[in-house]
Amino acid sequence: MIITGIILSKKAQADVLIHINLQVNSCDQNLNRCCEIIELNSEIQGQLFTILNETSQEGGHYAGVETIKTRLLPWLGTCFSCATSGRLFETNLSLTQKERQLRELASNQTLQLQELQEELTSTRLQLNHVQQDLAKTQLALEDTKTKSATTLLAAEDEIVQLKAVLKTSRAQEKDALRKLDRLNDYEQQIQILRDEISILDAQKSVLQSRLARSRSPSPRHGESKSPSSLPLRSCSPGRARRTNASRRACLVARFGDIYAQERLDAETLLRTYISDTEMVQRIIYIAAVESFHAAKMAYRQFKIRVRETLSLGHSGPESLEDTVMDYIVRHEDLYDVQASVNEVIRSMNINPKISFPPEIDFIVISTLIRELCRVAFSMQTLVPPLDIAFGTDGELFSETKYHRSFDSDFTAALVAYHVWPALMENDVVIVKGEAVTKRGALWSHRSRSRSRSRNRSTSPLLSHHLSQSRSPSPLRSGSPRR
Repeated sequence: MIITGIILSKKAQADVLIHINLQVNSCDQNLNRCCEIIELNSEIQGQLFTILNETSQEGGHYAGVETIKTRLLPWLGTCFSCATSGRLFETNLSLTQKERQLRELASNQTLQLQELQEELTSTRLQLNHVQQDLAKTQLALEDTKTKSATTLLAAEDEIVQLKAVLKTSRAQEKDALRKLDRLNDYEQQIQILRDEISILDAQKSVLQSRLARSRSPSPRHGESKSPSSLPLRSCSPGRARRTNASRRACLVARFGDIYAQERLDAETLLRTYISDTEMVQRIIYIAAVESFHAAKMAYRQFKIRVRETLSLGHSGPESLEDTVMDYIVRHEDLYDVQASVNEVIRSMNINPKISFPPEIDFIVISTLIRELCRVAFSMQTLVPPLDIAFGTDGELFSETKYHRSFDSDFTAALVAYHVWPALMENDVVIVKGEAVTKRGALWSHRSRSRSRSRNRSTSPLLSHHLSQSRSPSPLRSGSPRR
């Protein structure tokens, strides 16, 4: 039993030694293994000495002495000496290996230090290059700033000079326009004088012919009638046809000017009395519609009176219709525009779509109404005549007829109300109007219109103005205006 345990212990010791030699462990692991081996060795030695003691006791007091002397003691001496020399060799070997490792570490550190120094040197060189580039860039930037400042000053001087030139050009343009206006006035005066001379010549010839007919033995029927009180036609036939294109262009331009100037002035004036922008725009639109209606009615009556008067003594190659048209074009100043203005104001006072403070009357926008009536009357003398488009609240919005106002809902398809009418020529749009499109605004306005009953009589201010301004037509009175 004891021998078997010793053998097992030696086998375990061998396994531990083999494990140490085959594996590369850390320092602590190797020390722990060595301590385990020493502990095992001490246990084995204790067991061996116990075996030797028991064996020697079996042979008596002096038994086994020779064996111990000849074998055990010499072997113990040789083992200790061999163990010491082996330990010294292993120690020297380990020291040599450590010195080699230290040398390798020192050489590696030296190489790394050299590499770091080289990198540091190259980095310093790059830094110097970057600093030089930065200095050059700063110099270039300063140079650019200086050049830019110089260029800016030069540009400012040029701008000042150009402004002065522009101011001078505008002054020259104004002078040229004034001269052109004077020239146009002179031409108009010359044309008026020529027309008057031709009228006088025509009157002279007519009077001479009537005098000759009165001396003839067979007087014609109807000579006893009184002569016409109208100025007779000019000797230059077809003037209305010749000037149709130029008059049309001037009237279209004047219509646009009224939209851009007189309409805005009237809107500004109305806003001092009415805070509702929609109501102000409705008033101006209805004033434009009523002005065209009144002017067309006045033109028809004026044309009928002129035709009746000129038909009594008409003769010549021109037709009566051309003669009537020429007369109306030359004598547009005979149009009683104030009567049309009064008619427009009366129509607006009974219009249920608009309202106005009772202490103020629509006469405040009479300037706009008067200009619209004059333009509308002159547009009826064109061939073909110009007229405004018919518009109703709730109609389908037409891109070819109207512009949307800036406060419109551009997704709405129906017109809530109109701001300015479109100008038409034979159902063709010449100038677009302006309309407002909003969702639901039409129904809210209709509900307000139903709930509001407007029965407004003519104010004393308007009555006084009508009584002072209304005068009989020149055609009715028989004395043409000059």
